[in-house]
Formats: sequence, structure tokens, C-alpha cells
Amino acid sequence: MTGARAFTMAIGAGLAAYAAHVVLGVGGEGAESFFQDWLYNGLILAAAASCLLRGFVTPAERARWLSLGGGLLCFLGGELYYTLHLSKLAEPPYPSLADALFLAFYPAAYAGLVLASPRASRQHRANLWLDGLVSSLAVAALTAALLLQPVVTTTGGERLQVAITLAYPLADVILLVFVVGLLALNGWKPSRSWALIAAGVTTMAVADGMFLWQSAHGSYVEGEALDALWPAAAVMLALAAWQPSRRASVRLDGWRPLAMPALFALVPVGLLVYGNLEPMNRLALVLAAAALVVAIVRMALTFAETLGITREATAAALTDALTGLGNRRALLADLDAALTYADVRDPAVLALFDLDGFKDYNDAFGHPAGDALLVRLGARLEAATAGRGSAYRLGGDEFCVLLRCRGEGFTSDVQDAIAALDEHGEGFHVTSSHGTVVLPAEARDSERALQLADQRLYAQKGVRRRQATTRQVRDVLLQMVSERTPDLRHHIDDVAALAHGVGRRLGLRSHELHELVRAAELHDIGKMAIPDAILEKPGPLDGPDWEFMRRHTVIGERMLHVAPALEGVARLVRWSHERMDGRGYPDGLRGSEIPIGARIVAVCDAFHAMTSSRPYQRPMKPAEALAELTRCSGTQFDPEVVTAFRAELEASLAAAA
Repeated sequence: MTGARAFTMAIGAGLAAYAAHVVLGVGGEGAESFFQDWLYNGLILAAAASCLLRGFVTPAERARWLSLGGGLLCFLGGELYYTLHLSKLAEPPYPSLADALFLAFYPAAYAGLVLASPRASRQHRANLWLDGLVSSLAVAALTAALLLQPVVTTTGGERLQVAITLAYPLADVILLVFVVGLLALNGWKPSRSWALIAAGVTTMAVADGMFLWQSAHGSYVEGEALDALWPAAAVMLALAAWQPSRRASVRLDGWRPLAMPALFALVPVGLLVYGNLEPMNRLALVLAAAALVVAIVRMALTFAETLGITREATAAALTDALTGLGNRRALLADLDAALTYADVRDPAVLALFDLDGFKDYNDAFGHPAGDALLVRLGARLEAATAGRGSAYRLGGDEFCVLLRCRGEGFTSDVQDAIAALDEHGEGFHVTSSHGTVVLPAEARDSERALQLADQRLYAQKGVRRRQATTRQVRDVLLQMVSERTPDLRHHIDDVAALAHGVGRRLGLRSHELHELVRAAELHDIGKMAIPDAILEKPGPLDGPDWEFMRRHTVIGERMLHVAPALEGVARLVRWSHERMDGRGYPDGLRGSEIPIGARIVAVCDAFHAMTSSRPYQRPMKPAEALAELTRCSGTQFDPEVVTAFRAELEASLAAAA
């Protein structure tokens, strides 16, 4: 058996024996001196020694336990002075040294309570202070109503006697206020040690209060049950000294933080009701009213905190944690609102984006770098849409914008968003595919709008994949051309640049422009199968040579058909030498039977051939070549294409000047 357990059992047994004596009369009158003089004071001495010993052996808690131990020694001194001196006098003086020693216990108890109290949660400190103030005022009001009135009524004598008499109930009120206030300040969850300290000093205050009340009414009798409360309070403090002491921050959860202040708030309500029915001292009424005012302030603070928590929770529920943009839930809410108020005269635009190349970036640089990239792209997208709409991240590498259409349309706004989601550096290039939906013209509910935008996004992503494949094949083929015929590569680049400009002027869509440029680059790929003797012949080609030469478009088509992604390009290459009058090759197509891309390549190729040096002719000037194109317009070339070509060439020459 450990020493602490033996001490606990011994002091508990002593208290039980004393209680049995004063309550049940165990031991009889012959043992009165033993119980009242020795055992009573011995229990208080043991409690004081226990607290002082804990203070000496525990440096971190020394101030707490020395304070409580010192307070108990003062209390013991008062008891001993009364037992050894005052009790033997016929008319003991009042006040005396015993009163000074008794009152010295209270400051020590206040200090011990504060030093033993665990740390309150910083997050809820204002609420806890208000809870403590409400509870303390309620206890003070109740004590003033029950104890102060009879004590004040019966108090008489000299000024010092009156002051000492009133000091006891006031000290008890303050002690109870300290206990309740600190208990509230720490979330109504005390440690075992602090709970015993609080119970001990509360018992001491209750015992003093009952003694004063009984003394005021002349009903106190020494040696009865009330006398057991003082040593019981001391024993609680002794036991508290050897309990585990917890100093962790308080966590507020469950109903306890609400139930206890609410319970204490009912006390002043009852006192105010009672004060309307029976006389009550003014101090009790003022304290009760103050408690209700603080309770109302506490309720207002709680309501404000609830609103703040609700706002934070709502913001968190609608915000992407990584980028700070709105999330899918926010998009759906805004999209529903946009569909409610948008009409064909004041439309909105939904644009859905999916990053291309982001997975490769993640694999190459790691997920932290990928997250950082998403944050940068999200910030740029938000800046690009500021004042024109809202940006969202829907998860992964998927972004979205909801734009308000302005007078000039939405194309430039979407292009700004595309540019914001573009980042490149050494070893990487991240771009985006997108799908757009005009609201409400193309969709009248959010589900249909997202579905349509998603379909268009992935359709474009498929086109991009095919374009990437064609670009790779094109690079291989053009490198082969460059290796075999370096001069031909220059011709190819010039024709491709001219074709792209003409295609834009004629309003070709993006995928049509892509096929056109690839066809312009590869329209002469079949010439790799033509002998050099024909290609480099210094004079005009004869009949057999022309028959051989005219096969290069078919050869080019067969070469490109090897790559399925180049099927559309292969058809344009095959028909790049057809004529509007049907006298071209290889199939003799006429007019609109010839794809627009092939007609554009034919004009651009012819112009570049006329303005380039050939073994059998001198180069024409651009004006002469344009005149020739115009002369052959309608027979060999498409008049509309020739007109667009002229405009593109003039714009290029003006820009170069």
C-alpha cells in the first residue's frame, strides 16, 4: 500500500469518526474533548501538511499548494487560538486574533483556485468569460438574498465589529463567485484535482454561511452536524493535493457549455420574481438584474458567432480548398441563377476547360509542383474573368468560367480564359481544351448546360489528340522532304502560311484550318517518289514526264493514308491540282465538287510556283502572278479564293513594308 493511499484512508477514517460523533453522538460526551479539540484540529493540520508537502515536492505547482496550505494553517491557527484561549473565557472578545486568522484563509483560497484552474480555450474565451460572469452574478445574487439580509439585520455594535461580521459573508460570496466563475471559464470540465479544490472551498463557504445564518437567528449549537463541514472541506483539499493535475486546454463540446450557464441564468429570474412578492435587499436585486443583462449579451454574442460559423461553413462548402475558386456546388448555384435571369437579349456563356499536358507535368515534376501550377492557373483565370464573370475549379485539372456577354460578344473573353490556362517552360507546355454553351439559347437548365459543354470539350480534346498525331507524322514527313530536297521545304512553308491566312479570311473553322495547313505543308509529299531527273529537268516537261508528274498527288494521298488521323489531309492533297472547269487531275472534279481546302492550296501553290525560280522559267513579280491568277479565275481557280488570296497578300505586303 502506497503512502498516499494510506494517508487517504487514514484521513478519511478520521473524518468519518468525527462526523459519526457530531451527527450520531458516537463516543458520548466523555469523548467530546478528543473529537472537538484533537481530532477536529488534527484533520485540519493533516490537510495543511498535505498541501504544503505537495508544494515542496512539486516545483511546477508550488505556488498553488503552498497558498492553499498556508490558508489552512491560518484557519488552523484561528481554531487553536479559539480552543486554547477564547473558549476558556467567560466573555471572549470580538473581533479577536482568531477572526483575523479565519479571514486570512480566503485570500489564500482565491489564489489557490486561480493557480489551479486549467487554461481556457482561446477560441471561446469571450463566451467563457461571459458564462463565468453570468454564473458568478447569479451566485452572488442568491447569496446576498439568503445570507446577507439576515446578517445585516442582526448586525450591531461598534464599527469594527460590524465590519468583521460583514466580512465573513462577503468573503464567502467572493469565494463562491470565484469557484463558479472559474468553473465556467474552463468549460465546466475541471480536472479531478481542481474539482476537489473547488468542492473544498465551496464547502468551507457553505459552512460559514450556515453558521452566520444560524448565529443571526440564534439557532447555532456547537458540536452538531454543521461542525463536520469545516474538517470535510479541509480533507477535500488534502485529497486534491495528490490527484492527477491536468493543464490541457479546454475543449467545448456537447450540451454542458450551454446547460450550466442556462441553469445559472434561471437563478436571477427566480430572484426577481420572488422580489416582486416578498421584500429583498437592493444588492440582491441589482446583482440579479446584472446577471440577466450579461446573459442577454452572451446570447447576442452566441448568435453573432453562429452567424459567423454559418458564413464560414457556407464559404468552405462553396470554395475549392486548393485554389480558392468556387467549386462545383458554387457553379451549380450561380448557373441556376444565371439561367433564371438570362434571356436571348442578355445571354450568359458557360465555358468548361480541361488542361492538356497536366498529367505529364505532374509525372515530371511531382504532385506538389502540380498543385502549385493549379494555384497559379486558377489565380490567372480569376484575374482574366474579373468584372466579366466568375471562375471555378471543378476538381482535378478541370476549370470553368461563367461569363456575362457584353456587346461585342464573348469570343474575346473565352480567349482570355484560354490564355490564362496556358503555361510553358523548359520541358513542358500545359494548355487547355474547352467547350462553350450560350445560355439560355442552347440550354435552359444547368444539367443540360454542363452536359453540352462537356460534350463539346471532349470533342475538341479528341480533335486536339488527332492534331497532335498529325503533327508528329507531318514532322517526320517534312524532315524527309528537307533531307531529300531542301528547296522544296521553303516552298512548303510559304504555301502553308498563305493558305492559313486565306482560310481565316474565308471563315474556316479551327479543325478545317488545321487540315488545310497540314495539306498545304504536305501537298507535294508525293514528289518524293518522282525521279530527280524529272523534278530538276531544265526545260519543259514532255508528255511522259507530265504523266509521271501528275501521279504525285495520288502517291501523296497513299503515303498519308498510312496514318488514319491524316485521312482528311490526304483527300485535300489528292485534289490540290483539280480545276474549277474540270480539266485538273487526278479525278477531273469540277467547281464545288472540289473541297474548299484543296481550292485554297491550288491558288497558293500556283502563286508561289509563279514567283519562284524554276529551271525552265524566270520568277514573276507578285503583281504579275496576281494578274495571272485573276485571268484564270473561274476556269482554273475559284474566284472567291482568288479574291481572299489577293486581300491576304496585300495585307502581308503592307505589314512587311
